[in-house]
Amino acid sequence: MDSFVTGADGIARSNEKAEAALRESYEALGASLARRGIDIDAMKRKAAEFAVAVPSWGTGTGGTRFARFPGTGEPRDIFHKLDDCAAINQFTRATPRVALHIPWDKPQDPAALKSYAEERGLGFDAMNSNTFSDAATQQHTYKFGSLSHTDPAVRRQAVEHNLECIEIGKAVGSKAISIWIGDGSNFPGQSHFTRAFERYIDSCKAIYAELPDDWRLFTEHKMYEPAFYSTVIQDWGSSYLAATELGPKAFCLVDLGHHAPNTNIEMIVARLIQFKKLGGFHFNDSKYGDDDLDAGSINPYQLFLVFNELVDAEARVPDFHPAHMIDQSHNVTDPIESLMVSATEIERAYLQALLIDRAALEGYQDENDALMASETLKAAYRTDVEPILATARLEKGGAIHPVAAYRSSGYRAKVASDRPLSGAGGGGLVG
Repeated sequence: MDSFVTGADGIARSNEKAEAALRESYEALGASLARRGIDIDAMKRKAAEFAVAVPSWGTGTGGTRFARFPGTGEPRDIFHKLDDCAAINQFTRATPRVALHIPWDKPQDPAALKSYAEERGLGFDAMNSNTFSDAATQQHTYKFGSLSHTDPAVRRQAVEHNLECIEIGKAVGSKAISIWIGDGSNFPGQSHFTRAFERYIDSCKAIYAELPDDWRLFTEHKMYEPAFYSTVIQDWGSSYLAATELGPKAFCLVDLGHHAPNTNIEMIVARLIQFKKLGGFHFNDSKYGDDDLDAGSINPYQLFLVFNELVDAEARVPDFHPAHMIDQSHNVTDPIESLMVSATEIERAYLQALLIDRAALEGYQDENDALMASETLKAAYRTDVEPILATARLEKGGAIHPVAAYRSSGYRAKVASDRPLSGAGGGGLVG
C-alpha cells in the first residue's frame, strides 16, 4: 500500500466545507491590515514560502526515562517515517524537508532513500549524528563520553561516525550536519572541564576538515542531561566558542528546550545573529527543562519574540537563512497531529513577527518609551493570522483545517494495518 497517499480528494472535500467561511475571514482581515498599511496578499506569499523541517524520529511515539507507551501504526523503519512525513506535508504544505538521525535511519542504499523521498515530494535537512547512545555493532562505548572522551579510540570512533553521516548526507542531498553530544560528568571532579572542551574542539576540527564546501556544521548546546553535574557544551557561550574555533562554516544551533527555565532565549538569538554565528533552531516548548513539548504549547509569546529577532535580522543581515527544524517527543498525542500543529504554530509566530511596525518600534526604543514599545509587539502578536495561514495552505493544495482533514482521512488506521504494534518496552525518549 502506498500509505503516503492520504487522498487529495479527501482534502478537497474537507476544504469545500470550510472555504466560504475562510474567504470571508480573509477579506475581513485584509481590510483590517490595509488600515495598518499591510498588504495581506504579500503576507500570504510569505506564508507560502515558509518551511520548517520535521524530524524523522518525531514520527514515532516518544517516552520518558520512566516509560514509553507505543501508539498504533507507528513507523517501523525509515521508509514508514518518510510516508508519515509526506502526510504531514500534504496537509500543511509547510514541511517539505526531513531531518535524518543516524544510525536510527541509516539506509542500506542512500540513492534509493533519496528517490523514495523525492517521489513523496520530500528533501532532506541537516543530518544528525548519535554519539549519545551505543549502536549494536560499535567497538567502544560512549558511557563516559564521545567526542570529548579521554580515550583517543573512542574519540576516533565518534569522529568516524560523524564523517559517515556526512557521506550519507551527501548522497541524499543534505547540506549540513548537526552535532549534539551528551558528554559531561555526574560528579564534581569526575572530568577536567578545560581538557574535555579541548578534546571536543579537536574532534570537531577533524569532522570540520571533511565538510564539503557548501555544507554547514551546527554545534548544539544543552544545559544538562544525560550528564547532570556538567555538560561539555552547556550553553550558547561554549557553542559560540567552539563554532568560532572551527571556522566560517560552523554555526550555533539553538534548541528552545535546552535552557534553564526563564532564560531569555530571544536575547541569545540576537547575540548569535550579531556575531554571525546563528545556524538554526530546533523548535519545541518546555515548562521545566528539556521537555520536548509541542512548539507553542506552553509559551507561544516567547516563540513570537524569537521570530521578532529573526524577522528583524532578515532586513539587516545579508544572506541570512537559519535552518528551521522541529525537535519534539510525543508521549500522549498522535505524532503526526502534533507535528502538523507545531509546524503551523511556528509559521504563525513568523507571520505575526512580520506584522510588527518596525519603524514605530524603533522610535519607541530610541525614546525609551517602554510601554509603547511593548504594546507595538503585542499589537502584532494579538493579530489572528489564521486566515492567511489557511489560505496559503488551501492554494498550495493543503488542508484548511489540517488535523480535522487528517482524522477524516483515516490515515492512521490505514497504516496500522501494515505496521505491527511495537512492544511497550521500558524507558527511553525515542522509540
